[in-house]
Amino acid sequence: MRWVLVIVISVIALGSTGVVGAVAWAQFQARQSAPSEVETTTATATGDRIVFRSTASGAGYGHVASVPRDDPAGARTVSDLACDRIDATNALISCLRIVRGITPTYTATLYDGDGAERSAWALSGVPSRTRISPAGDLIASTAFVTGHSYATIGFSTETTIHTDAGVDLGNLEDWTLLIDGSESAPVDRNYWGITFIDDASFYATAGITTEGTTYLVRGDVATRTLTALAENVECPSLSPDGTRIAFKRVTAGAGPTVHWTPAIYDIASGDITVLPEQRSIDDQIEWLDDDTILYGIPREGVPGDTDVWSLAADGTGDSAVFIEHAWSPAVVR
Repeated sequence: MRWVLVIVISVIALGSTGVVGAVAWAQFQARQSAPSEVETTTATATGDRIVFRSTASGAGYGHVASVPRDDPAGARTVSDLACDRIDATNALISCLRIVRGITPTYTATLYDGDGAERSAWALSGVPSRTRISPAGDLIASTAFVTGHSYATIGFSTETTIHTDAGVDLGNLEDWTLLIDGSESAPVDRNYWGITFIDDASFYATAGITTEGTTYLVRGDVATRTLTALAENVECPSLSPDGTRIAFKRVTAGAGPTVHWTPAIYDIASGDITVLPEQRSIDDQIEWLDDDTILYGIPREGVPGDTDVWSLAADGTGDSAVFIEHAWSPAVVR
């Protein structure tokens, strides 16, 4: 009788779980099929524009969208392509996504301007960052990964570079790291947030977990080397004129309570200007132009929704909402 009772209770519990799951799925489907809460258009987006992940509830949530650069608050063109993190040029879209299921998988896919798949490869973990090189020959991707013994101290990433044909140029952890002119190979080194200079070189972040130190590094594709340039620099983003790097800097806290503030690094002088943003910014900054930066911030009290904000790169003025219900902006010129 005891076993019969256990079986009956188990069946009831499983049935209840199934009902809850079915109801949650139905509610999700209803939200996805509802009209978008923002104005959309069927017009094809061309010319100078901002490409981003739409986070407006309703139809198109999580899909790649775009607005004219001179009308960021206007109606958005929403594509059929769903991504969690993106970068874009006139000819390409790099799309990192979580493929949800009983066991989630993670992928990176490169599409051409018509939406046709060019190449694809697996990611080792949750998508974090992606960038396309100026000529479109190289694509960088960063993912959060688990399984490293030191990951309990902080976090672990895997950053790779692929060609536009999908050829893997390797994990940056296998490249040579130079700090103060000497080779350094701590087991707990991580790399993330590549920004390309050209199709042969780039900037990125190198972090040594146990030291709690991050470096701005310059990478050379031909020699597979990474040279440290400055400390306390994360998620660099090269300005259009190539003279400055926008990044996020730790200005308070540590671990889960860390506070990041946008800052600008002058490449020629090495001077750093911390910008007047009071909120913690956990994003890879994008340059709208040589004078203005963009970054995403979660919308308070609305899980899964974000806005893209703008801020003057010279430290004057206050930040302002640039595109509502948006994430992962890419400026296409």
